[in-house]
Amino acid sequence: MELFNVYPLNDITPVRALGAQLWDDRGQQYLDFYGGHAVISIGHSHPHYVQRITEQVQKIGFYSNSVHIPIQRELARKLGAVSGYADYALFLCNSGAEANENALKLASFHTGKSHVIAFKGAFHGRTSGAVAATDNQKIVAPFNAGHQISFLPYDLAEVEHVLQGDKTCAVIIEPIQGVGGIIMPSDEFLQGLEQLCRQYGAVLIADEVQSGYGRSGKFFAHQHAGVRPGIISVAKGMGNGFPIGGILIAPEFQASYGLLGTTFGGNHLACAAALAVLEVIEQENLLTHAAEMGEYLRQELLANAGAQEVRGRGLMVGIKYDFPIKDLRDKLLTEYHIFVGNASDPGVLRLLPPLNIKREEVDQFLRALYAIIPAEVRS
Repeated sequence: MELFNVYPLNDITPVRALGAQLWDDRGQQYLDFYGGHAVISIGHSHPHYVQRITEQVQKIGFYSNSVHIPIQRELARKLGAVSGYADYALFLCNSGAEANENALKLASFHTGKSHVIAFKGAFHGRTSGAVAATDNQKIVAPFNAGHQISFLPYDLAEVEHVLQGDKTCAVIIEPIQGVGGIIMPSDEFLQGLEQLCRQYGAVLIADEVQSGYGRSGKFFAHQHAGVRPGIISVAKGMGNGFPIGGILIAPEFQASYGLLGTTFGGNHLACAAALAVLEVIEQENLLTHAAEMGEYLRQELLANAGAQEVRGRGLMVGIKYDFPIKDLRDKLLTEYHIFVGNASDPGVLRLLPPLNIKREEVDQFLRALYAIIPAEVRS
């Protein structure tokens, strides 16, 4: 049997990693300025993370949600305290797509409605409802296409016009679009969106799968706007590479047996990994560090990168050029051994380094970028 060939692969085989550094099977060292799509939040192989997982697997790694799993409650309490959502409830699953799937389902149960508002450029996952709410018809199969979705621009008047139809269960939005190219709705738009959802009885879902867990310099990117969504979806940086996701659910939602469910979600090992991430974020003050390193990176790029625009907050950064960045990205990887990302916009270079990236590692990336970008572009 061979693997189903759906991924274009770089000819690199990482075998070891520490912090923001990777080593391949030939001994070549790389700087990880992408974190595997924002997954690596506290750095590769963080000693506290390794210790937490090792100690847990030596006790018990898994049992189903048919028994008491105290580490789930420990994780919920810690996440509530660190994120500022202690009054919310937590449902645990395995991935960002599954988190968004459950968020949409819960909103539909709660309101009795089926229509969803999403936004142009959105990416919410590849499962049935999540991919239907993703603005990329190339990855929406006919089986997924029957959902009732409206894709709107960031225009409150258009949102209100659709909400007036009284058929919308949820408005789902990324406080910072990742795949879309580090696109941010304004704080004022998010505030207005919250008010409209409340006025018309729709659930505001903040998809923080990529932008959450300190990535923006606050625990959640929507907190820059001071809004409180009804449901918040999380994954990626939540487990630092261990598969885990979840939704934070406002107090007005009522739970009942069988309403949501999962086999592997919230298992002992996943919760140990997620607790380790929160403990390191707290102990090492990574929200402040991400904000400071992100601002330093942003100011350097604005002054010297010759970009049309530098987008994002914290360590979720998009550099917009007026040319395709594929060659630039390839050179950073092959000549300077630095992992970076792209986006659906071919002119955007996407940066998602670990939250504990060092100043000298940021400078290493900047030197490489400046060496590749022609002087006439930078001037």
